Amino acid sequence: MPYDYVPDLLIKSNSKIVLLILDGLGGLPLVPGGPTTLEAAQTPNLDKLAAEGTLGRTIPVRHGVTPGSGPAHLALFGYDPLHYPVGRGVMEALGVGLEVGPGAVAARGNFCTLDADGNISDRRAGRISSEEAAPIVEELKKIEIKGVKIEVRHVKEYRFAVVMHGEGLQGEIDDTDPQATGVKPLPAVARDGGSAKTAELFNQWVAEAQKVLASQPKANGMTLRGFGGDPQLPSYQDAYGLKAACVAVYPMYRGVSKLVGMQTILFDGETPADEFAAAAKVWDEYDFLFIHIKKTDSMGEDGDFDGKVKVIESVDQALPALLALKPDVLMVTGDHSTPVKMRSHSWHPVPLLFWAPERGLPDEQTRFGERACMHGGLGTIPATELMALALAHAGRLEKFGA
Repeated sequence: MPYDYVPDLLIKSNSKIVLLILDGLGGLPLVPGGPTTLEAAQTPNLDKLAAEGTLGRTIPVRHGVTPGSGPAHLALFGYDPLHYPVGRGVMEALGVGLEVGPGAVAARGNFCTLDADGNISDRRAGRISSEEAAPIVEELKKIEIKGVKIEVRHVKEYRFAVVMHGEGLQGEIDDTDPQATGVKPLPAVARDGGSAKTAELFNQWVAEAQKVLASQPKANGMTLRGFGGDPQLPSYQDAYGLKAACVAVYPMYRGVSKLVGMQTILFDGETPADEFAAAAKVWDEYDFLFIHIKKTDSMGEDGDFDGKVKVIESVDQALPALLALKPDVLMVTGDHSTPVKMRSHSWHPVPLLFWAPERGLPDEQTRFGERACMHGGLGTIPATELMALALAHAGRLEKFGA
């Protein structure tokens, strides 16, 4: 269990908990003394919550460790990612409805653009649209490798998921994405002897896939990341006594929520307002809602300062609809930091706003931003501690001991 002591302390309650994740929320100033994107954004609603609540910062994995999105989300869900390692491919696959059971290994695929020498010139194939990418994935579905069953499904834009089913497959395999341009995609390399067969089968599949992709103008290459199988995590119901649901646009985040037994809420639209409206429709059915905003991270990775500011402001503008539902606990944070100046995930602590009007003790901060969070009443805590705090503030934990 994430917290071995929690199941024995759980008590029944009708309270509601919301975890609102702005992916890659944390940032850095572009110039010394300047604002971060969160500090530059006009966020009157979040600032009001900051004044009424308590600020702090979270460490997704450990100090100095730059996390991937999967481990960072698991940490926020209370599952220490060092104790519960999960490949991102599993999350992507589950998010688009593929099964990853015993004897299966999944990987997340990225289309990329290769130059005439076979080197990567664009790691995301120019962020091709889903309309462009989906027909290419349909062609990849036709590839067969002797001895295994292979399923491929489009995720979104340049992303896809691939699952290999067969005897003796193991997923201890290094990514083929070199995380750089100007170099060739890497081969799949096993990290242990048991995964050598699986790595070779994936290499065979990639070789055949390259023949299919060769004529594409943008998506003429691919990389694979996050190899792994089903980690069989404890569910939110077992761990926390919560009936939980996920509201997310991107499939990978639906996948990570499925790993811990959350129900996926399907809805139309992609804006924060659309997501909050979806949450409102199912509000009475669940104890816990995880709501995920993706584009803060995308803008950070693209180096778009103004774009990231606008995404944060769009969340703030839509926030009254979520607050009208009257959650007992609302946590607003990110899974990790994605500073615009770095164009990548980073190890920096993540801003946290913790709002629990009935049981919370407000601190002296009045604005939601990185530097205010440095001085917040919660201090800097492991992300894995958030769920215990949420349960306590929601009146769902009884006293420990006599």
